[in-house]
Amino acid sequence: MASAADQMAQSISLAKFAKATDLKKRLWFTIGALIVFRLLSYVPLPGVDPTALGLLSQKTTGGVLDFFNTFSGGSLSRMSLIALGVMPYITASIVVQLATSLSPQLAAIKKEGESGRKKLNQYTRYGTVLLTAIQGYFIAAGLETLGASQGIQAVIEPGMTFRIAAVISLIGGTMFLMWLGEQITSRGIGNGVSLIIMAGIVAHLPTTLINLLEGGRSGSIDPVRLILIILAVVVLVLFICFMERAQRRILIQYPKRATQRGMQADRSHLPLKINTAGVIPPIFASSLLLMPLTISQFAGQRVAGESRWGDFIISLNQYLQHGSPVYMLLYGAGIIFFSFFYTAVVFNPEETADNLKRYGGFIPGIRPGKNTETYLDYVLTRITVIGAAYLTIICLLPEYLVSALQIPFYLGGTSLLIVVNVTMDTVTQIQSHLLAHQYGDLIKKAKLKGGRLR
Repeated sequence: MASAADQMAQSISLAKFAKATDLKKRLWFTIGALIVFRLLSYVPLPGVDPTALGLLSQKTTGGVLDFFNTFSGGSLSRMSLIALGVMPYITASIVVQLATSLSPQLAAIKKEGESGRKKLNQYTRYGTVLLTAIQGYFIAAGLETLGASQGIQAVIEPGMTFRIAAVISLIGGTMFLMWLGEQITSRGIGNGVSLIIMAGIVAHLPTTLINLLEGGRSGSIDPVRLILIILAVVVLVLFICFMERAQRRILIQYPKRATQRGMQADRSHLPLKINTAGVIPPIFASSLLLMPLTISQFAGQRVAGESRWGDFIISLNQYLQHGSPVYMLLYGAGIIFFSFFYTAVVFNPEETADNLKRYGGFIPGIRPGKNTETYLDYVLTRITVIGAAYLTIICLLPEYLVSALQIPFYLGGTSLLIVVNVTMDTVTQIQSHLLAHQYGDLIKKAKLKGGRLR
């Protein structure tokens, strides 16, 4: 049975959207910020020859760096100022959150409220600078030897000056993206970092569709296979929408109270999403994998053939190529781990049980307090198993099929999951703003009518 809020949300029309001035400002700010992100992806690093780099990127397509390139909106292949995207920031966030769970001192800081959150955010920024500097140095060093075997020089003047300039530029680009994401979150619509990642993925979609259709026209892709690919994408999107809406609703009952109809008990539901962690586990898992793989990829190009260590790095990169069994195993394990970890971060059964007990609520058949906490933890663990399995299948199965069928990998499940999930979250926030605006109009009308009656 739909609630009054749901019924009002369904009645929202485009006419209401035209009157929501604050929402339009937020949308325009978000669009403007994403345009800035796309423009920055075309600004090359100082000292890099864009023409030579373009030739090399065409000859070295494939591999895990293409996956990274999709998340950064093509910035890595162009070696722009934001070549690393927001991945160092995400990796630093993972490290800080893990440290918060393991360190009593950081856990105490987290409980300090707003001041504690600011301290942890500052630690995350410091970690972002450090990780970007490490990755940036290896990328700069690898660029100097990139294409040497093919007689193409990507760097105009190799040397320590170029490396320092490249590292400083990459740090500035990543920190600017981090700041831009925070501004979108506070002054725009949706989660800023997720929207930036989604914008990078969406930027590739027109080219992907054109390549697929051109492949079907030229005969390089079988028409039956092309139709199956399109149907698979549609089914995958529908399945993602269904699973993201799926909930396990726990009945909550409150003590009886006297009403005009006699003694009645209030009832409500505690909704637990099947995929409580959302799109965070795939992003975290890919970020954690991409950092060492980026370093090893560029380091392998620099020391190739110089020593056994260089041969080992090259062999490691081959084993960890996108779509390889080792890569899929590590990626799946990371998704499962972060599904449970992030669910534990965003939902605390102990705190929920204490709040229910404080307000007199209880689950029928379950005693308040410790028993309620145990029951909520039991239910949450079971649905998280389903959510983790869903995320793993969505991310890995299409990636494996894409690799086996030799289709551009950015049509994979991870990209679709991020795009669909972020889009649904953004649309939900837009509806919430419209609903708040409609409630505000009702309150203003009620006050005006009340003033006239006086």
